[in-house]
Amino acid sequence: MPKILDIPVPDLSGRLAVVTGASDGVGFEIAARLARGGADLVLPVRNRAKGEAAADRIRERTPDAGIRIRSLDLASLESVAAFSREVLDDGRPIDILIANAGVMTPPTRQLSVDGHELQLATNHLGHFALVAHLLPLLIAGRAHVTSQISVAADQGAINWDDPDWDRGYDAMKAYSSSKIAFGLFATELHRRSDAASWGLRSNLSHPGVTPTNLLAAQPGMGRPDDTAAVRFIRAMSRRGLLFGTPQSAALAAVHAATSPVAQGGRLYGPSGFRHLSGLPAEQPLYTRLRSESEAQRVWELSERLTGVRVAV
Repeated sequence: MPKILDIPVPDLSGRLAVVTGASDGVGFEIAARLARGGADLVLPVRNRAKGEAAADRIRERTPDAGIRIRSLDLASLESVAAFSREVLDDGRPIDILIANAGVMTPPTRQLSVDGHELQLATNHLGHFALVAHLLPLLIAGRAHVTSQISVAADQGAINWDDPDWDRGYDAMKAYSSSKIAFGLFATELHRRSDAASWGLRSNLSHPGVTPTNLLAAQPGMGRPDDTAAVRFIRAMSRRGLLFGTPQSAALAAVHAATSPVAQGGRLYGPSGFRHLSGLPAEQPLYTRLRSESEAQRVWELSERLTGVRVAV
């Protein structure tokens, strides 16, 4: 059996945390750990029933947890805008935003309702638009914004000439491209916050490797069966070998978002063998995420593809 890992978390009482992708897997464990620290939660979910079930499970662990479920489909820019309007109408400053939701390697190219390649739309563009819309509340809360990337951001490259993969779709290359873009956005957000004195702390995390639904059967995404990879990861994780569990994989994002020693513009992930599992620690920023000019280029591309401009 894998060893149960945990980290110290500051008292989060009275603080508001927004966690995307919290209806299951790593995102659920992130939200549950924040709730145990005392944070109030907003959980934006695509499947409302799954979100309500997740909230009930969190309350089983932390009976007095304050949780609101809101509808959000990151692959729809209109859904992102509608969710953001609801949160802005509430007017409560946001203290923590953990952008965790994502999709991984649809076997065939799929498009969002806005006509963008699904991984780019969900993993990056939706989160970019979300941050842009919510920026007034993030600034008001001097928020810690943590963007969950992947070890896949340490390979491949952004497909600058064809970001929506109209030609020669490759599922893994498109996934890496989306995560590199998202990581560059996170570093640029921190630079812009510093330059404009927004007071935000934007950093990055990655969960290592753990058995989640990213590689599980998802017929709606064109994957009728679990992949061989996820079956292997599950078997090893159950034995406490090499890979983490969703609970341990959540800790890097929790650390990045809450620890007083976590800094903006830095990357945090598991500290074990090849950074696949273990307690969180700062790690060297991936080579592909270090270019300021490419980060600015991602920001400009994202504004163009989403039609959302950052204005405060």
